[in-house]
Amino acid sequence: MATAPPPLDAVELGAYFALIEVAGLLRHAVEQQLREETDISYVQFQLLARLGLDSPTGSERMTDLADGVVYSRSGLTYQAGLLEKAELVTRGQSADDERGVTVSITDAGRAVVSRALPGHVEVIRDLLLQPLSRTQVEQLYAVLEPAREHMRAAPPRSARARRGGRSSPAAAS
Repeated sequence: MATAPPPLDAVELGAYFALIEVAGLLRHAVEQQLREETDISYVQFQLLARLGLDSPTGSERMTDLADGVVYSRSGLTYQAGLLEKAELVTRGQSADDERGVTVSITDAGRAVVSRALPGHVEVIRDLLLQPLSRTQVEQLYAVLEPAREHMRAAPPRSARARRGGRSSPAAAS
């Protein structure tokens, strides 16, 4: 029988709860700002920003997007459908995999990202960065980056291979 891990000490527990609360409060404020200024959700902004700011081509495979924003494949399919209906993205067959679906940002999608960014940056600065010194921001990054890399080493559920080691056609969408 496996032995239970030791409980978290007060500092570990405090760090965990502080991180979770800060992330929750920040996400709530960002979500509110995005809804007020652009009428898109946080996840939709993540998708548009990833396509419009991080992707040199403005396109990505759905499975890569799901992994990048840590969102389920089915949830991403739904969100991409909403964004496509609003003409902020287009979806099409992947050039390198006939089972895959590629999402591309439109000019209207880029305009939404541009409209959202100033308020987004303001919320992040006001709530997260303003109370910290530059040194503390650098320390925060230094602390969180290895944790993020450690978590990314085990792929999110959306990126795991399906039964039999292959992705099903539905999983590629």
